[in-house]
Amino acid sequence: MASTGNELRQRKKKSQANLKEKVNDEAVKGKSFEKKNGLDRFKVANAILTVVAFMSRFYLLNHPNQVVFDEVHFGKFASYYLERTYFFDLHPPFAKLLIAFVGYLVGYDGTFKFDNIGDSYITNKVPYVAYRSLGASLGALTVPVVFRTLQESGYSLQACILGGCLILFDNAHLAETRLILLDSTLIFSVAMSLFCYVKFSKMRDSPFSVKWWTWLIATGISLSCVISTKYVGVFTFMTVGTAVLIDLWNLLDIKAGLTLKQVFKHFTARAFALILVPLGIFLFWFWVHFAVLTRSGPGDGFMSPEFQETLGDNLLAREAKQVNYYDTVTLKHKDTSAILHSHLARYPLRYDDGRISSQGQQVTGYGHPDKNNEWQILPEVDFAENDREGHPVKGNDKVRLRHVVTDTILLTHDVASPYYPTNQEFTTVPPEEADGERYQDTLFEIRLHNNGNDIVKTKGGLFRFVHVPTKVAMWTHTKPLPEWGFGQFEINGNKNTMDSSNIWFFDEITDLVDPARLEYVPKEPKKLPFLKKYFELQLTMFAQNNALTSSHPYASEPITWPFLVRGVSFWTNDENHAQIYFHGNFVGWWLEISMIAVYLGVLTADQLTRKRQMYPLNNYARSKLYNSLGFFFVAWACHYFPFFLMGRQKFLHHYLPAHLAACYLAAGLFDFIFGEMDDDTEQQRLTRRSKGVNKKLTFAVGLTLTLLVACFLYYAPLAYGDPGLTVEQIKARQLMKIELHFSK
Repeated sequence: MASTGNELRQRKKKSQANLKEKVNDEAVKGKSFEKKNGLDRFKVANAILTVVAFMSRFYLLNHPNQVVFDEVHFGKFASYYLERTYFFDLHPPFAKLLIAFVGYLVGYDGTFKFDNIGDSYITNKVPYVAYRSLGASLGALTVPVVFRTLQESGYSLQACILGGCLILFDNAHLAETRLILLDSTLIFSVAMSLFCYVKFSKMRDSPFSVKWWTWLIATGISLSCVISTKYVGVFTFMTVGTAVLIDLWNLLDIKAGLTLKQVFKHFTARAFALILVPLGIFLFWFWVHFAVLTRSGPGDGFMSPEFQETLGDNLLAREAKQVNYYDTVTLKHKDTSAILHSHLARYPLRYDDGRISSQGQQVTGYGHPDKNNEWQILPEVDFAENDREGHPVKGNDKVRLRHVVTDTILLTHDVASPYYPTNQEFTTVPPEEADGERYQDTLFEIRLHNNGNDIVKTKGGLFRFVHVPTKVAMWTHTKPLPEWGFGQFEINGNKNTMDSSNIWFFDEITDLVDPARLEYVPKEPKKLPFLKKYFELQLTMFAQNNALTSSHPYASEPITWPFLVRGVSFWTNDENHAQIYFHGNFVGWWLEISMIAVYLGVLTADQLTRKRQMYPLNNYARSKLYNSLGFFFVAWACHYFPFFLMGRQKFLHHYLPAHLAACYLAAGLFDFIFGEMDDDTEQQRLTRRSKGVNKKLTFAVGLTLTLLVACFLYYAPLAYGDPGLTVEQIKARQLMKIELHFSK
């Protein structure tokens, strides 16, 4: 009996060994087939898609030979770089520097400023095809990167082709990447970030090897290119960061077999490559930005006087004059350019809401030169009659202002202003009253923007004008006063003293006759530490970005983007009714949003069935579902949902990075849906693939590509701006809320 049992066990072991050997043989054959046939097929397919991508992006690249849409901005910025003239923009400098570098390479001097959509490139001799070639090249190269990312993630040839074609034959990507814009650099950098991280993830079994470090640092470099192009690059950091946190969490598990010291080593390696390296490169591009832009230009007004004085030929260096006591000056509000003004008219007895005013002399903001804009600066205590010249006004000084025309003294008091019941009214009173019981109400402190006690100068000495007794800061805004205020602007006391909109400066000294102060002595531009310039620019960029809340005829909300409800008109030509209209491929975009819904449905079904101990998905399919497909879904969500939280203007092109991620997810799900993941292991999948083509998958991808290309060609005239369409053809393309020109 015992002998018989031993024999049975030995037979069973031998049978299992034979089965294992057979499976291994099949797997080796499968891998051999993949290496011999599959890899060649992947290379050939990717090469063909790349060639077609370049052909599609460079076709009619010279048309139109006029400024199109936002080329007015980014072409202009390239010209400023070439002239080394300081400008201000909301986006980081990397992609703009690339565009300018193209101009430098072809010897362009930057004289044309891209002022208006429709301006001729030919007449102004602009190398616009060279400029557009940069975007076209990066747009074309995005296609093979998508293909390779899917291939490295373990998807079939058909899925890789589909993913590449979803970008290749997308009208939105085509239109956006053929122009002098930033999005081609942005999208290519996002694609490279995802590709490099996928390659790095495949090195998990060889930690800290040369290849492991290579792909980890390559991911960091790619991420730096994203964030250095547009600040929405932070969404790509969120994507990779989410994957990194999950990876580190798994490494922390004691089952992973790592000590805490080894886990910390993994953490520091990722922190170095994915945080410090991108940050260093990001700061480097700003250093180049400041190093190139050394001359005064149109961006000066956004920056502080201290910053402006670092630029050559600056207005401040030429016109800034020291302000002395008893000078007659004009005061200008930095944000609105309103000039402090007063006149004999008085506030009404009652405002429209029934509140009572002081009926004092009106103090307003005015937008034009006028004698009533002049004020004399008086010290807190008058100097002796024979000693009133040469005393400079400094930061933290307490001063009084005398309105020259009406000979009255400025004050503010505890009376509500016309528009703001919480803010104080400004008015003026006669000298006898101001020098008597109301003396304290006429005292104001000059608080320089840099919190120093420097000598105040015109044009550049930014300050807050703070009332000494009540601690309110003089402020204005752009809502005009009613008829009783002649449509001028309200001046009031803002209780939020540190509000950034409380900033004023002395614009000019109207009675200056002092030869010493009138003489202009050229000065060398000042020096500022890089980080000080960098942080000032960052604060200004974010403030201006948040101010973009006005409506725009082609703005749209994120909820409409995946469904292509509407697009954006880029360019029109009245002569032949040609136009460029930014809009995606309906087949591709609706397929992608459908696949996202399918993905969420499969995830939900998998979780529910496992609660009932039912396992419809094999291990290989489930691994793909939660790992690579999960990574692509996180990329889509991170690049899409944050836009719902933004109050600024939003446009369809903001969805393009999310669309890129959706392409990966949709292509990968085709493998899932059409049985490419039926086998439990990758070895079995390779073995099965060596025996024949997945006909269901091939047919589904073929049908999808047919519809995709058909839709692409149908809307191609709107992406290329050629040929012009008839009224009937235009009307036929006005689906959803697409509003095309020349439809009547």
